Amino acid sequence: MPASDSPANTQPMDLDPFVIGLKQRLPEELRESFTDEQLQGLRTAFATRSWARHKLDLRGTFSFWRTQYYYVLVAGRNKRDLTRGQKRLSMAAKAGAITLFLLFSLLLGLVMLYILKSALGINLLPNHSLGLWDWLKGSR
Repeated sequence: MPASDSPANTQPMDLDPFVIGLKQRLPEELRESFTDEQLQGLRTAFATRSWARHKLDLRGTFSFWRTQYYYVLVAGRNKRDLTRGQKRLSMAAKAGAITLFLLFSLLLGLVMLYILKSALGINLLPNHSLGLWDWLKGSR
């Protein structure tokens, strides 16, 4: 859908929030020097929202008690650059996920080695057992 066909563009340019804000920031002698076509072009080029299609776009309303509410769930690929804080948080999350994966893998590997040791009858500490092998043998 082209930008000119979106519902936000059906109102007159003088009532458009972007155009009102733009004119407030312009010097007084320039405020009325733009045609509607030029204002539409500026709005398209500089508007803060781009209503692109998203992979997931759920929108709706529902009534609860006497009040109506709306919900919006939008998801898709982020094409914006991350801020420095977001980059740090992303790196910390990746490092945390890798650490958790490695710890889980290590724990799983140790359990598998313990079960193999027990299955082969190797007893490293006499009269001491975690009971894992006995539990596995008894569960069959």
